[in-house]
Amino acid sequence: MKILILGGTVFLGRAAARAAVEAGHEVTCAARGVSGSVPDGVTFVEIDRSSPDGLSALEGTFDAAIDVARWPSHVRNSLAALEGRVGHWTFVSSCSAYSDDSVPLALAHQLPLHDPLPEDGEEVMENYGPAKVACEQLFAATGVPTFVCRAGLIVGPEDIGNRFSYWVSRLDRGGEILAPGTPEDYVQWIDVRDLGAWLVKAAETGLTGAFDGIGAPVTRSEFFDGIASGLSVAPSLTWVPQEFLAEQNVSPWAGERSLPMWLPLPEYAGFMSHDVSPSLAAGLIQRPLAETARDTLAATGEGTAIRAGLTAEEEAEVLAAWHKSS
Repeated sequence: MKILILGGTVFLGRAAARAAVEAGHEVTCAARGVSGSVPDGVTFVEIDRSSPDGLSALEGTFDAAIDVARWPSHVRNSLAALEGRVGHWTFVSSCSAYSDDSVPLALAHQLPLHDPLPEDGEEVMENYGPAKVACEQLFAATGVPTFVCRAGLIVGPEDIGNRFSYWVSRLDRGGEILAPGTPEDYVQWIDVRDLGAWLVKAAETGLTGAFDGIGAPVTRSEFFDGIASGLSVAPSLTWVPQEFLAEQNVSPWAGERSLPMWLPLPEYAGFMSHDVSPSLAAGLIQRPLAETARDTLAATGEGTAIRAGLTAEEEAEVLAAWHKSS
């Protein structure tokens, strides 16, 4: 197959390009080329989707195309330039397209979506969810067979988000570890290599419809057990309730003084507990967590930027306060 990837130089796009080459396809990646390089065996074409004529260098037809666009204006320009030249589209949307994150173990079709971002709406991160919904609708209007992959938390080697790698590094360091919430809280993720491979498989099979692109949820206790197994460590976990963490000004999810992959309950009870049985039935395969943990640790160098988590000093302070109060 001739596969076009709009992107392909960073993280998921690179993983999809690599998987497509390994599967024997003829792969073209089209991007600005300022964020990274394409994998070996890929043809690179420089484009700029922020401009209506920015895809003029992209020639020919493609059996399938994969788009990881964030903004509707970029999708409009791409669809206009490639009209009639793509046989199957895969659009990587996001679970942030859903407007209700409180429902645990819900299927994709059971959850409401945000209203789409208006055409004159501001394309900023505060409008990320509505922007993805608008992108989905643009693809639906083409009439071309389309697979919408609403990705969840993507992790693994080359990830710069640090939300998963924080826990890998933290368990590897050892000592008393602050574990947020309860052992029964759900956690959910997908290895970028598994998601990239599924995007290629969807193109090969002509998959259509909207699916969640994330692995099956497990409890936080099972999550830590899986990482520990991959690193061959026996972590000493101290579970601290979310109410106390909030009192200590510990932020959820990401950023400074945060604990990644933790969100307040019950308002976010569904954010990391989607029922992905339809995705698994449609070909998504998730590798063992132990493997993802090992590979992530191997790819985490000393100079890796810290974008989420507590410093060792901050963690020690919160643990000390917890022991004093309990």
